Amino acid sequence: MLDISFIRENVDLIKETARNKGVDVDVDRLVLVDGRRRELIQSVERLQQERNANSKLVKSAKGEEKDRLIERTKGINQQIKELEAELEKVMTEYQELMLRVPNPPTPDTPVGEDDSDNVEVKRVGEPPQFPFTPRNHVELMEMHRMVDIERGVKVAGSRSYYLINDGALLHRAVIQFALDQLGKKGFTPMVVPVLVNEMALVGTGYFPLGAEQTYHVEKEDKYLVGTAEVSLASYHYGEILTEGELPKRYAGVSDCFRREVGSAGRDVFGLYRVHQFSKVEQVIICRNDEEESKRLHYELLQNAEEILQGLELPYRVVQVCTGDMGQGQIRKHDIETWMPSRGNYGETHSCSTFHDFQARRLKLRYREDNGELKYCHTLNNTAIASPRILIALLENHQTEDGRIRIPEALQPYMGKEFIG
Repeated sequence: MLDISFIRENVDLIKETARNKGVDVDVDRLVLVDGRRRELIQSVERLQQERNANSKLVKSAKGEEKDRLIERTKGINQQIKELEAELEKVMTEYQELMLRVPNPPTPDTPVGEDDSDNVEVKRVGEPPQFPFTPRNHVELMEMHRMVDIERGVKVAGSRSYYLINDGALLHRAVIQFALDQLGKKGFTPMVVPVLVNEMALVGTGYFPLGAEQTYHVEKEDKYLVGTAEVSLASYHYGEILTEGELPKRYAGVSDCFRREVGSAGRDVFGLYRVHQFSKVEQVIICRNDEEESKRLHYELLQNAEEILQGLELPYRVVQVCTGDMGQGQIRKHDIETWMPSRGNYGETHSCSTFHDFQARRLKLRYREDNGELKYCHTLNNTAIASPRILIALLENHQTEDGRIRIPEALQPYMGKEFIG
């Protein structure tokens, strides 16, 4: 959510941002509703003041004057009641429109429609050149009984799976490896709730625009998270932190659930795009300062790169264009890891800066040393997501005889050098 004063002063910028991000919001209507909202608030406050003044006069008045003041007070109360009823309706529309307003990206963000317009920043490592016909991850996993997709679909429906034997162990190994790496950098490890109230999803910007991607548990009126970011960023909901305790660095471990509406026929082979997966998410809450946000953004990005380097995987970093950004992001980079079966890089990490967009929704502030209250800035980035990362691990490290070499960094977690 943005400051309404900023929106009023930058209507053209907000309209341009909505067009570039593909967000449907009527900015002119918002400005009109905001104007009526302010008029009603002023009218109610003016009448309340008059009522209070009348109430004081009633105490000393007598006769017809007292009766006149009492009647006037009754009339004021009726006017207030009618205005407050209208104000309630106006506020409902105002809040709905405010929740749809997108956050303007940084000036250096490339303008584009989708991920094909993202701009490559760098590449690290070289894709392997196999002297044999490489197998895809499903073939490798079935060869070593690491996965059972057929029974996963039977039990849970499309895009479901069982990880078995070394599949389960490798999954747990990459999760723990990422968590350990972040622990060395001062991140607080957290196992977070995956079933949350609507407040947490509205607060982090996943509602209302992303509601169709979220599983709703109707009986309890709660929702399954698609990332630990939701629970981590909401951890300090409604709180006032101190400047001295910032920045806060959290590493959240969770199962994640996404409906993947609209992705039928796209990236659905094997374990690339599934409904349930596990993730270690990095979240930072910091001061309201662009230079600090920018520095921490690249810190998060570097953390993810170091994890991929430890896994000995080739990857590239892209700067995400406007059409591929979320509503609240002002700066975003994706990391795409080489996946031989796709003959291309596949997204495995997303690094995002929001400034105070989430904090305003979450009522998350801090008190500066001088006593002034400010909204925090929030940032997040994937540390690891599995089983998608297993695609790259298995396919890049396979040998001609079908074995899979385990990267040195994972060998202590797996207790061996090869699978198979």
